[in-house]
Amino acid sequence: MRGKAQPERPPRRMRGFERTSSLLGERIRNVGEKRGFAVTRLLTHWAEIVGEDTARAARPVKVHYGRQGFGATLTILTTGANAPMLEMQKEQIRQKVNACYGYSAISRIRLTQTAPTGFAEGQAQFAPAPAQPRAIDPETRARAAQFSGDVADDGLRSALEALARNVLSRQQR
Repeated sequence: MRGKAQPERPPRRMRGFERTSSLLGERIRNVGEKRGFAVTRLLTHWAEIVGEDTARAARPVKVHYGRQGFGATLTILTTGANAPMLEMQKEQIRQKVNACYGYSAISRIRLTQTAPTGFAEGQAQFAPAPAQPRAIDPETRARAAQFSGDVADDGLRSALEALARNVLSRQQR
């Protein structure tokens, strides 16, 4: 046994569950740095930085530092219909992003409708607006309450009412 070299064991992980952020943090940072994102918070918290409406219409693709060193250019991917609206909001987006960095890191914002590397990567898929709940008429609400009127447990009664409302509202369509 002395002559055989023992294979190296992988580094020991913590016991139990680990946070996903700790497992993926290094990989996300490496990919982000390849695209010029020194601060990955811009990628991971894009909706919080620029706002929900802007985040639904666009996402950051690349930060390019020019030769002069007077600030970087942030490339934002968007769809054709949203480009004119984002063009008017460039200065506000720049200010919000610079607030994330803590200094004036971004001097220009460039909008693109495809990724800078080609069409295959630039297929824009953004989060749709959240669905608005439909209003339920009082008659349906009263009929749903009749189905669960005998139940003593509050949680069960409210769950049964919600189920009855959903079934009755589907029948009305």
